[in-house]
Amino acid sequence: MAMLSAMILALLFVALSSLAQGDISHDPLFVVFTIFSFTSLIDLFIALEEDDYVTGLMEFYTREREPYLCTAHGIFSCYWNGTVHYLLYLTMTGAIAKRKRYRSLGLYWLGSLVMSIMVFVPGNILGKYSSELRLSFLLNIPYVSIPCWAGLRLFSQDRGPAGYTANMIAEEHKKGLLQRPWDLALFIFLLLAGLFTIFRGLVVLDCPTDSCFIYVYQYEPYLRDPVAYPKIQMLVFLFYALPFFILAAYGLLRPGCTWLPDWALVFAGAMGQAQFSHIGASMHPYTPYTYRTPEDVWSFLFILNLLYAVGPHFLAYRCLRWPAFFLCSPTPSQQEENKKNC
Repeated sequence: MAMLSAMILALLFVALSSLAQGDISHDPLFVVFTIFSFTSLIDLFIALEEDDYVTGLMEFYTREREPYLCTAHGIFSCYWNGTVHYLLYLTMTGAIAKRKRYRSLGLYWLGSLVMSIMVFVPGNILGKYSSELRLSFLLNIPYVSIPCWAGLRLFSQDRGPAGYTANMIAEEHKKGLLQRPWDLALFIFLLLAGLFTIFRGLVVLDCPTDSCFIYVYQYEPYLRDPVAYPKIQMLVFLFYALPFFILAAYGLLRPGCTWLPDWALVFAGAMGQAQFSHIGASMHPYTPYTYRTPEDVWSFLFILNLLYAVGPHFLAYRCLRWPAFFLCSPTPSQQEENKKNC
């Protein structure tokens, strides 16, 4: 199996290199995306086999090497990696070969991959499969180390021209929140999402209040699943997503927060991966019936979790589509230059 994997990986790299016509030396991330695209296909086959769409391909590996991939959370993480990440890898390698910008796609991928690792690795160590960890668990090390290096390269890339004059930026900075209805809606969403994050964080921390007890038993019993992934996911939301909700709300109030468009993309990728895996796992047959989402609240909880995932994507779209409010205030020299041009 190892020899076959090495051969397939070598053939994949040769194929992509030939398609790129040798013009990839300027960006080493091409190699990273090529290798990760191979692992994405492996994950896709694992998920398809666990759901009985294919048979006899990866059963030996999942049973003998990484049994935690057979959990509902592991299956949906594999689906996300085998579809969304795979398409991102293909698009970004194509962009590198044609010397086009792929910074936005890279930041989305970065957030998605980091969120997956932040939940999956601790869940394997702390959950019910902790006693079945084997040397193959070390295969997760590249997924922990490489995103750090890749993130530095992505953030250092040029953002490209904004296309706004100094007068346009200054005019946008003068608008209050009430004059920007799209931002007002996002601001309200961020506040509500922050409250929802705090509430679910208290639920997994065994808060003794009646509301937490009712929610975890009647609405989202998946949070009690002993695999530990949902608990860790809620704690990651509490300690990382909640601060971002607060900072993003501040960024919508104060003009010139140049960091928000980039981090909104990273956060959108993270929330997309997290909620896809969480929603799917809470309803999958591999999750014990007592921990699955009850049928009478299924639609309500699905819509609630979907909005929780879609909101950050709207924020990222707004920041990329109309970034003038988040650009730095024009300097006096820029204003003079703009007057001369006019």
